[in-house]
Amino acid sequence: MTAMILSAGLGTRMRPLTDHTPKPLLKVGDKPLIVWHIERLKASGFSNIVINVAYLGQQIIEYLGDGSRYGVDIRYSDERDEGALETAGGILKALPLLSDTFLVINGDIWTDYPYNCNFSLDRGILAHLLLIDNPEHNLSGDFFLSGTSDKYTFSGIGYYSKEMFKNLEYGKQPLAPLLFKAIDREELTTEYYRGLWYDIGTPQRLKLLNQKLSYK
Repeated sequence: MTAMILSAGLGTRMRPLTDHTPKPLLKVGDKPLIVWHIERLKASGFSNIVINVAYLGQQIIEYLGDGSRYGVDIRYSDERDEGALETAGGILKALPLLSDTFLVINGDIWTDYPYNCNFSLDRGILAHLLLIDNPEHNLSGDFFLSGTSDKYTFSGIGYYSKEMFKNLEYGKQPLAPLLFKAIDREELTTEYYRGLWYDIGTPQRLKLLNQKLSYK
C-alpha cells in the first residue's frame, strides 16, 4: 500500500516560523515533523510514500531526496505551478502514484498511531477515517463514530479507494464535501483512536508538543 503525506499547505497559521521554512520541516524534538511520519510509516511496513509539495516545496525535496536514507521510496507530486490544490485536488493529482487503496496523513499532525499497510476497505466502502477525542479548538467534532451517536474529530488520517476520486475535475478542491457525500451514500466508515495525537497548526501547539516530548 502507498502512503501519502499532505505537505503542500502554506502554513499561514504557523508564521513567522514558516516565512522561510515549509511546515513539514519544522522541528519536533530533534527532527523535522515529516521525518517522524516517514519513520513511523517505515516501522509500520510502508515502503512507498508520496509527498505533495507546493509552498517552499523545493526545500522538502532537497531535504528528503528519494527517501533511501530512511529505507523508503519517496515520490513527489508537485503542485507549485498551481499554488497548492487543497486536499482532494492534491490527492487527485497524485492518484497515478497511489495504490488502489492508499493511506493519507495530514502533514501537520503528530501521532503514535500504528499505521496498517495491509488495511482493506470493506466491500462498497470508499473511505475509512480515524477519529480522535475533540481537542479544545474543535469541541463540536467533525464526524459521528460508526454505530454511535457520538461526534469526534477527524484526525487527518484516512484510508481511501481510488474510486472515490476518479470522477473529480482537476483543480483546487477540499476533501470534506467528498467525505460527507460518502457518508450519505453509506460508503464511509470510522474508528476511534485513543492514543497520542497532536494538531500542530500554530506555533503555540508546536511549542506544547516539544515540551511534552522533552518530558518523556
